[in-house]
Amino acid sequence: MIYRILPLILLFLMSFAPKATNTTKTETDPKLLASNNAVTLSAKIEMIYSSLDANNFSLPQLTCFQKALQGFYALKEKGLIEKDIITVIDFSLSSTKKRLWVIDLVSNKVLYNSVVSHGMKSGGEFANSFSNEMNSNKSSLGFYTTGETYQGKHGLSLKLDGQERGINCNARARAVVVHGAGYANPSILRTQGYLGRSQGCPAIPEGLKNEIIQTIKGKSCLFIYHPSRAYDITTKLVSQS
Repeated sequence: MIYRILPLILLFLMSFAPKATNTTKTETDPKLLASNNAVTLSAKIEMIYSSLDANNFSLPQLTCFQKALQGFYALKEKGLIEKDIITVIDFSLSSTKKRLWVIDLVSNKVLYNSVVSHGMKSGGEFANSFSNEMNSNKSSLGFYTTGETYQGKHGLSLKLDGQERGINCNARARAVVVHGAGYANPSILRTQGYLGRSQGCPAIPEGLKNEIIQTIKGKSCLFIYHPSRAYDITTKLVSQS
């Protein structure tokens, strides 16, 4: 456990480091300040990642986690996030893999790790095409905040609000929500070789839907990742690759 705790202790001590009294070019140049802030945030995120308690699950890829935390902090600063819980979905992975993580950033612990469906028009085993358009039946990348729950055709479901204009801002209008579905149950992998697909919703196994939805509802952050150059160019919440 000590190797998980030490990075957090170091990060805490760094926050109390004395500030230089002399003003230097680095302290006054906006470009250098921005660069230094980015380096500091990157170091903070790597420390958090290195100290994550996997809870006997796998961990998301570091690149995916870095982007997720960048956006989380940006949304937190805007007052759009109220819970220190983040849901990370990595659509660069096969739908046969557990590519959804729910992480408690207070305890620094992975709470859930599950398979998750992508949109039927986004691809078969792998998701490779994304859209913000109505009736596209595709998944949308980027950052969302979780909204309210409701009872729909899939039972307990969770509304999502896309926070990136042109990328996922039509999520609520498209009824892109978190819900459970039979086609998202891992057992389907044995019959067709890949997870069933949705109309654009991140659908999860029915056996986990109640626990996950109750955990992440009410202004937590959900991030759907893919190493898409188009996303990197368009997003305002994370730095470009």
